[in-house]
This record gives sequence, C-alpha cells and structure tokens, in this order.
Amino acid sequence: MKPDVTPKIRIAEDGDVPAITEIYNQAVAMRAATADLEPVSVASRRAWLREHDPGRYPVFVADSDGKIMGWCSLSPYRPGRMALRYTAEISYYVHEQCRGRGVASALVARAIERGPRLGLKTLFAILLDMNADSSRLLEKFGFEQWGHMPKVADFGGSECGHWYYGRRLVP
Repeated sequence: MKPDVTPKIRIAEDGDVPAITEIYNQAVAMRAATADLEPVSVASRRAWLREHDPGRYPVFVADSDGKIMGWCSLSPYRPGRMALRYTAEISYYVHEQCRGRGVASALVARAIERGPRLGLKTLFAILLDMNADSSRLLEKFGFEQWGHMPKVADFGGSECGHWYYGRRLVP
C-alpha cells in the first residue's frame, strides 16, 4: 500500500483547470467513476469552474508541491429551487497515480468541515453502484445510503445503477 500524503487543500484557480480536466478524464476512461462516456475539454472545465462561486460552492484541489493530486467540488442541487438552497452535491476525483493515499479523504474532510460555514446543511453524493471504493469512503465520513436507482446508466450494453449517499452537516 502506498503511504498516505498530506496535500495542501486549497480553492481551485484557473491555472488548475488542465490538471482538473486530466483527472476527470481519467475517471471517464475507467467507466466506473462517472457516467460521462466522452472526455471533457479544458474549455468546458474552465466554464464549469467559473460557475462555482468559491464563497458558496467551491472547488477544492489537493496540491502537493504544485502537483494537483485530486479535486472536490460542491455544486448546487436543483439551482433556483430555493427550498433546496442548503443542500449541495459533493463530487471528488483523484489522479490515478495518487489513489489509495488519503487524497480523497483529505478533500472530503475539507468539504464537510467547510460546509456549515458556506451555509450548507446537507451534502449528498451520486455514484455508480459498482464504485465500491467511493461507497467505503463516504461511509467512513458518516454518509448513509439514501436511495438507489437501478440500471439507470448504460455503458455500451453494460448497465449499472446510481447510489445516493447523504450526510447532514448540522443537526
């Protein structure tokens, strides 16, 4: 097992977008960590980052001596529906060379710690039901299975479902 690392967790900047894109596209290629079937472009990720207000819905990066090891985003759930304004979706991805070293744990811990200061009461994650590593990570941080949608994702004839995991940040 690779040793855990303690990266600096900080707010993502425009210069991080190529690394964020590379990491996400590694997940696309795995066909087990995201429902996207095609790689995304740096330009589309730049627009995506601009949509994330760091004071409300930040994107965090795990930075180790200038190398982006992974990232985590908080995104609004059903934007514009004000009754849902205190709920956010958490997503996280780790560079393939840095997996299993505590990077995802550091990112998720930061999002949980920051959530209440951002005005959030609830976090939830949506993951493919074949992604056992993410299930274990979320459960380690007190997330619970709140729902399952069977066979909603189709990877060229291979179907899988979506787990919905949730965690309250405030009582």
